[in-house]
Amino acid sequence: MLRVLAVDDERPALEELLYLLRSDSRIRSAEGATDATEALRRISRALDAGPDGEDAIDVVFLDIHMAGLTGLDVARLLAGFARPPLIVFVTAHEGFAVQAFDLKAVDYVLKPVRKERLAEAVRRVRDLVLAAREPRPQSEPEPAASAAPPAVHAPVQNSADQIPVELGGVTRFVPIDDIAYVEAQGDYARLHTEDGSHLVRIPLSTLEERWASRGFVRIHRSHLVALARIDELRLEAGTTTVRVGAAELAVSRRHARQLRDLLMRHDPDERP
Repeated sequence: MLRVLAVDDERPALEELLYLLRSDSRIRSAEGATDATEALRRISRALDAGPDGEDAIDVVFLDIHMAGLTGLDVARLLAGFARPPLIVFVTAHEGFAVQAFDLKAVDYVLKPVRKERLAEAVRRVRDLVLAAREPRPQSEPEPAASAAPPAVHAPVQNSADQIPVELGGVTRFVPIDDIAYVEAQGDYARLHTEDGSHLVRIPLSTLEERWASRGFVRIHRSHLVALARIDELRLEAGTTTVRVGAAELAVSRRHARQLRDLLMRHDPDERP
């Protein structure tokens, strides 16, 4: 059974999270901390006591936005220890997912926390903890210190017409024709549709190659746009921009001429 520390500087949110954790039969104990300093003190005590000590902690459920040190700061500090507890981020902000998984987070749960989604995070933690506790045959090599975390969104294995994305533990299939433009975010890409946006764990350059035949063009190192979704091209003071719905996106000089040529040849009736 798991020993948990939950960290959130908003007491009502912390109490709700602790209530949900304590109602899970896989949790042996769940304690709370209202700031990063207190959390680090408890974690340090747990590490000194060892995995079988009374104060041991298997996993930290960690808010990101807190006064003083943020949850990301805490995770960076814990990364310096030989055997730190696992980390699950619990936050109202989707935009830190890339940084969270770069810090080897096991999961990234969005507020408001749903019981079913939290249960899935607990399952992932339990599986990792049990795997680490199992004795391994001498001939079998030791695993890496930290297991590769699952992505916040489902791996991109797109069919001809759809791409799977995940939010809050629910996988949905977004038609590629619904995507107006794509924004690079490190090794991830954010897909923008009329209904919102979705983060997928795949570089923009890969989508550029895969979707070239579907009318997506690179206009900037940070943006890939569906040609049929461009509403307006503007040339002002030597700079080029395009309007895609409510968004206005810069076009780099190296892509401006190609984009103008493509728009001149493009049939507007092909718009999806």
